[in-house]
Amino acid sequence: MPAPAGFSYRRQQDGAIALFHQGRPAATLRHRAAEELLDEVADLDDASAQELMARLTGNYNRGNEGRARDHFRNRRD
Repeated sequence: MPAPAGFSYRRQQDGAIALFHQGRPAATLRHRAAEELLDEVADLDDASAQELMARLTGNYNRGNEGRARDHFRNRRD
């Protein structure tokens, strides 16, 4: 499974953190969640920070995508 990539964040004037995936807005964290993200990202390398941001945005592979693609309801024959 490839590692997540393309995530970035920007701190806004009101203290919220805007998360982006490939330049597009993906999520906004406020209050405690924003503070925790900043604390955690400071201690992580880039790959781990990318994985953390992917989890926070919900854009994270859970390992069942291949099985779901092959399910009879998802086939486009």
